Amino acid sequence: MFAVIEAKGYQYLVSKGENLTIPAHIGEVGKKVEFDKVLMIKDNGNTIFGKPYIDGAKVKGIVKNHGRLPKIIVFKFKKRKKYRRKQGHRQDFSQVEITG
Repeated sequence: MFAVIEAKGYQYLVSKGENLTIPAHIGEVGKKVEFDKVLMIKDNGNTIFGKPYIDGAKVKGIVKNHGRLPKIIVFKFKKRKKYRRKQGHRQDFSQVEITG
């Protein structure tokens, strides 16, 4: 069985027991979370599609940890104009284990 869910503006293909990395902090570590925006479910050859979401369907998980990804450097440059801009960004993330 697997499902397609939407979380924080991104779509993920998930199945039970899988670890999922979401680019935002969701809940507290050790707490249960529910994803109610389910777009598709496939189970034993039966496929259900939502329009856009499936009513009453939920995917449950447990937040395992939070963290930050390595820094990404954004550097803008225009030749002969003395224009240089350097900016860094570190993205937050949460790891969620899908339980059902």
